[in-house]
Amino acid sequence: MVNSGAVWALGAMSGTSLDGVDAAMVLTDGERIVEFGPTAYRPYTPKERAVLRAALGLWPGAPAVQAAAEVVEAAHADLLVRLPGAALVGFHGQTLAHDPGGLGTHQTGSGATLAGRLGLPVVWDFRSADVAAGGQGAPLVPFFHFACAKAVGATQPLAILNLGGVGNVTWIDPRQPAPEVPGAVLAFDTGPANAPINDLMQARLGRTQDEGGTISASGVPDEGLLAEFLTHPYFARMPPKSLDRNTFAAIVQSVGALADADAAATLCAAAARAVGMGAAHFPTPVTRVLVTGGGRHNATLMEMLARALPAEVQPVEACGLNGDMLEAQAFAFLAVRIARGLPISGPSTTGVPHLTVGGRISRPEG
Repeated sequence: MVNSGAVWALGAMSGTSLDGVDAAMVLTDGERIVEFGPTAYRPYTPKERAVLRAALGLWPGAPAVQAAAEVVEAAHADLLVRLPGAALVGFHGQTLAHDPGGLGTHQTGSGATLAGRLGLPVVWDFRSADVAAGGQGAPLVPFFHFACAKAVGATQPLAILNLGGVGNVTWIDPRQPAPEVPGAVLAFDTGPANAPINDLMQARLGRTQDEGGTISASGVPDEGLLAEFLTHPYFARMPPKSLDRNTFAAIVQSVGALADADAAATLCAAAARAVGMGAAHFPTPVTRVLVTGGGRHNATLMEMLARALPAEVQPVEACGLNGDMLEAQAFAFLAVRIARGLPISGPSTTGVPHLTVGGRISRPEG
């Protein structure tokens, strides 16, 4: 399918914040980013979002999972046909549960079904092989982040921080020749990010998010709750390490007695300080942290990050990247790597004992 040279790949991502589906084209050979192409977005409707929420935390076979899979497949098919010209598709699916070392990892949505609808090869099930081999199965974007650092001309260690439902960070040394080389990258989940804030907004105000961080901006974080939050054993664990969306779900209950603004501010501070704790694990300090994902639109969260980190904190747009589409672009890039037999994870990204290719490829003809 992809022997050598660059091809146009179409990636799609539906994150744990459950806002919708991102899609993006990338011209790549799986090692270099030659060009970024067009992008598109399809929000989930309130009804679709409710179906997905009902399936969170569930595993294959549960009654609500099939309904969620149908929503995911239909939404992706509806969006991806708007971006023609791809040689293949990278389809992440919707993560419903993630328990590495236990039950495994569960992303719903069938790549085979999507291949039939699109008439294109679909690379999917990115995480299972890594988990089966003893890895955390997440985060999977670090090798792409390394390619991004190269593409923007970085010459010194830096970090790319993704603030989705859960936060994850990649420490990168762009002086290394490839992401799989020891010392090139270190990656791990930092802690909760947008998911608790979004859940709080939905439960209290019927909103999907704290738009721009305006509500949290007028609040005061509860330092007692934050001190207790930071005693969670996860923060002391050495990376690589990963989280389920609901690992820190109790934090929303912990702010239950606070006013809306104070509760939102406390959750923003929790996300920022978790990143600050994570930075202590970097192999060498960085002077620049580039932020991607929906969290970079929350001005309150960005201000708190700047206080929590001994580095310049900027949205990835500061170096010409698209923070709304970076994860979709990542799965386009990773799809080409898988098609070429190149690894997508390793000991320094997911803790898997060896470099792992992973993924399945479904073709329209079956």
